[in-house]
Amino acid sequence: MKVSFIEFLNAVPLGWGLLQGQAGDQVELFLDVPSQCAEKLARGEADVGLIPAVEYQRIPGLRVLPGIAIAAKHEVRSVLFVSKTPIERVSKVATDSASRTSVALLRILLEKFYRNSGVKFEDRDANPETVLSGLDAALVIGDPALKIRKEGLLVYDLAGEWKRFTGLPFVFSFWAIRPGFDIEEGASVLYQSREAGLNSIEEICRIYGQRLRIPSAEVRSYLLENLDYSLDARNRQGLECFFLYAAELGLIPRAKPLDFVSLESEVKGIW
Repeated sequence: MKVSFIEFLNAVPLGWGLLQGQAGDQVELFLDVPSQCAEKLARGEADVGLIPAVEYQRIPGLRVLPGIAIAAKHEVRSVLFVSKTPIERVSKVATDSASRTSVALLRILLEKFYRNSGVKFEDRDANPETVLSGLDAALVIGDPALKIRKEGLLVYDLAGEWKRFTGLPFVFSFWAIRPGFDIEEGASVLYQSREAGLNSIEEICRIYGQRLRIPSAEVRSYLLENLDYSLDARNRQGLECFFLYAAELGLIPRAKPLDFVSLESEVKGIW
């Protein structure tokens, strides 16, 4: 099974078993940025990918692995809009095209809820030290967002803003399966990988705290308090609402329903 995975800190608990080689020769693992995960699925170069949620709507024939996601019930801390001026007045924004879901979420917040539809977007390197050079504001995602210097800036947590306006959680990513691939035997590997990660939080905090130069206590609170790794009914409701708004603004052709993989009862018991 060819699996495209994102080694951002927020995804590490999902892929911990894969990263530790617990799947053995059952899995060929690729480490990619989110947009590459979607592109590899679309080209048939990966069987399973941890894709940005919005890409499910843009790639025909994908199915969703039930029960697993990277979501936030409230603030997420790693998807931030940082600005020199209030969000209602920004006109030029640097965005990171590596995460298309976060860009779509920002556009929905700006246009639908802040009534700011005249913003120009510029794809730019996500270096938190220079991303605001010459622009009003920037979207900063992933590990750089956890370390960005916020002094003198207005900071909007996009998952927190989504919750404030909709009352719903936000789903950033989930496992998607390419058309024609039978995930039945491989599904348990992905559920077991998440289980291994959630049981190894202290080790993950120690390793990635050192690697990213973030105190392990901050890593722990981020993984356990800001992130949710389920695709429960409330998260699905937030995801469907996001799709509807994205279609309304023309960011996707239409809001097609989630097509979940049907799994045997013994696999269902894992999630």
